[in-house]
Amino acid sequence: MAPNAKRVFYVKYLSGPIFGQILAKRPDIQLDKLENETPDAEAEPVLSQAHAYQIGASRQVIGKHLQVTDSLLAKTPNLVAVSSNGAGYDTIDVDACTRQGIIVVNQSGGNKEAVAEHALAMLLTLSKRIIEVDRRMRRADGIPRNEYIGTELLDKTIGIIGIGNVGGRLAELCKGLFRMRVLAYDPYLSASQIAAKGAERVEALDELLRQADYVSINCPYTRETRNMMGAREFGLMQKHAYFVTTARGGIHDEDALAAALSAKQIAGAGLDVWNDEPPPHEHKLMAFDNVLVSPHTAGATYESRDNMARFAAEQLIDILDGKRPPRLINPEVWPAYCARFERILGVRPEG
Repeated sequence: MAPNAKRVFYVKYLSGPIFGQILAKRPDIQLDKLENETPDAEAEPVLSQAHAYQIGASRQVIGKHLQVTDSLLAKTPNLVAVSSNGAGYDTIDVDACTRQGIIVVNQSGGNKEAVAEHALAMLLTLSKRIIEVDRRMRRADGIPRNEYIGTELLDKTIGIIGIGNVGGRLAELCKGLFRMRVLAYDPYLSASQIAAKGAERVEALDELLRQADYVSINCPYTRETRNMMGAREFGLMQKHAYFVTTARGGIHDEDALAAALSAKQIAGAGLDVWNDEPPPHEHKLMAFDNVLVSPHTAGATYESRDNMARFAAEQLIDILDGKRPPRLINPEVWPAYCARFERILGVRPEG
């Protein structure tokens, strides 16, 4: 190991092997691995010397004691950066990092194709009622075809909540392939920015819900979006409309969705994300034939894993070299971060 090496650690897994391969080309960077079960006597020296933490985004995979909280940060006096493996950062208390002058970054855009394709696949499967027919055919003979008449996506309206990397790609696919009208609710983007993605900006979520034939959630999980879709919101949707989410569990209220499906307030749902992942087999939403489910695998393709691992490694190297990262979650921390970085690593970051 080179003198004055920069230390990076991760817990349990990385997005892909290319992450380690890229970092291995830098003799001044040491990569350490911890497990959830690593004894404190072994983990504490790694934590105390670490400059960067490359962390998975699943609360169910990363042990609570190794998720980024005030408690963990008290054990990492040399930490300057926390980097999520993916676009989400559920395992990171961003406010706690900001208070300490630590930057948080993600790998947004690395899995946009995979997630957008998954959302579109769910839309098509639900619209054509493929999942319902498949289940019926496996348990009964003599399928009454007229009971399973589907609908076409062509010329319908999709409402996209959060039109960033994934939402923008989904908008492109829906508009280009099916001539769909695309409505977008995203208070962080202007009408012109949303128009550049091929969508119409709506001022209020209610407006989108009332008009859309399909509603797709593509925003991050934050204090603002927690339980954004509840009983009231599902009640605003059209009875023939479908709800699809490939974002994060907790943005929609699972009990409220089950109630809306039971009351036939909406036509069905496609769910890739859950409050608890994977969800238990007896979960109430599993009981509906018009609910298509997957266990947070929308972004799990070989291509997206490779992209995110490469994004993460290159961005982390830039950070440790004193450059401003392109996917900064808490930009307001920059002045305090620069002071912390200089104190710990001896040079002041650029920008």
